[in-house]
Amino acid sequence: MIDPSPSGGPLGVRLGAVEYLNARPLVCGLERSPRFVVRYDVPSECARLLHTGAVDVGLIPSIEYLQSDAYRIVPDLAIVSRGAVASVALFTTRPVRDVRSIAMDSSSRTSVALVRILCARLFKIQPAIQSLDPDLDEMLRRADAALIIGDSALLMDPAKVRLKPHTTYEKSDQLPIEKIDLGEAWTEMTGLPFVWAFWAGRPDALTRDDIRALGEARNAGVRQSDAIARAYFRDAPAHQELGARYLRDNIKYHLRDEERAGLEAFYRYAREAGAAPAAHELRFY
Repeated sequence: MIDPSPSGGPLGVRLGAVEYLNARPLVCGLERSPRFVVRYDVPSECARLLHTGAVDVGLIPSIEYLQSDAYRIVPDLAIVSRGAVASVALFTTRPVRDVRSIAMDSSSRTSVALVRILCARLFKIQPAIQSLDPDLDEMLRRADAALIIGDSALLMDPAKVRLKPHTTYEKSDQLPIEKIDLGEAWTEMTGLPFVWAFWAGRPDALTRDDIRALGEARNAGVRQSDAIARAYFRDAPAHQELGARYLRDNIKYHLRDEERAGLEAFYRYAREAGAAPAAHELRFY
């Protein structure tokens, strides 16, 4: 029998994982392990559960690490992109230089902070910001652009989007929508990868064996990415190949020196944009 970590209790370490496809390789096999108990939520909820102690370790949006200097990061495990990420994007009805308002899906504060950084440093705009539920039609009725994240952004083809008629614009079924990939925009601006999320928890939450098991899960998940995409989209076979390509080509799962440099740049720019508190040292288990 495997002994659970001290903080995990008799049922094992409580893990709060992101529910989107890109997180599934990091939890490959963990649901069947007596060492862990896994639950799935949107990124912001994963962070809230960690902050309140409802989970022992969370796969948290990277900006959430700055909410407490008590957290430790699990080494070399993260959700990362270098260039296009495909699943975090602005959908806009006009050239980005002309965008005056953005509706934000607030499911991930990291993506919201990244939009603010890109607006200030790359797009050179100062849009009004509002938080709305991730309904593209309603968001684009109320703003020039919309931040959509996760599976919805991945699966949404802007060429096929048909907005409902609104009094604010005419011929809505002809209205062109552009998808601006935020991972691609970040790498264009910095030359660095972007770290979207990583495992983090309090110092006593994991043993060495727990950390090793999380690394083994990642390794197995990367090897089985096609099978993971098929299982995830079992009820939507048309999406399976897209999901497999996404896991193979867009998402990486290591947190090494270059990724750390990208993370530290993000924290620095977020602070300068007023989107995050002062960064503290990155601390690892």
